[in-house]
Amino acid sequence: MPRSTVHYIVHRVTEEVVAIRHKVIFLPKTPEHLEEVSRGFAGLARHRAFIKAAGAIDGCHIRIKPPSGPDGQCYRNRKLFPSIILQAVCDHQGRFIDTYVGWPGSVHDSRVLCHSPLYAQSSYPPPGHFILADGGYPCLQRPLPLITPYKKQVQGVGAKRFNSHHSRARSIIERAFGMMKTWFRSIFLQALEVHYTFVPHVVTACTILHNICLSAGDMLAPEDEPEDDVEEDGGRQRCSVAGPTLC
Repeated sequence: MPRSTVHYIVHRVTEEVVAIRHKVIFLPKTPEHLEEVSRGFAGLARHRAFIKAAGAIDGCHIRIKPPSGPDGQCYRNRKLFPSIILQAVCDHQGRFIDTYVGWPGSVHDSRVLCHSPLYAQSSYPPPGHFILADGGYPCLQRPLPLITPYKKQVQGVGAKRFNSHHSRARSIIERAFGMMKTWFRSIFLQALEVHYTFVPHVVTACTILHNICLSAGDMLAPEDEPEDDVEEDGGRQRCSVAGPTLC
């Protein structure tokens, strides 16, 4: 098949899938849906203190073929491979309810968060609820309430117990990324064979298909899921308010 035909098919199919994004990836729309999500997180955490959790957030690095020249270095992450960051929030079942993709791999998760629509619009979660995040994010009350674990240096039974319950609930986002990477191994386990500017469209399409798979009852066993490429960051960090420059 001619390369131009393959290019046309990939772009056409991707655009058709992305067109239904808001029908498949959406925040809880009703109080009943939100309560279901919150109860689900309390169940994952095995503690009622997490009954107001409304999602789990994390970043995922997508391998790409970077642009040539100096700009290409902006895409090299701390693991030294070029990538684009997918920021996603999922519910208690691993379904994506918000996605934001496109920042270069060298950018810290907290900075990606600060420039995301979820942070800027501050419309979710509703008052009294919060989103779970790892130590690479800041612990916030506003404009986006985020609950992160205690730093590793903190001692005490209470802090350790909190971190344990927090990890049980938050790890669903890592499982969601793992399932998506397993379903689309040819896309995520090697550098994407598309122009880097088109990568966000392909990744968005995969997050949509991920939700469709879950809705159809297509689940993966934990042992079938690959580990994420990038390790967690240790302590809490302040959210950067710098401009969206790439380097």
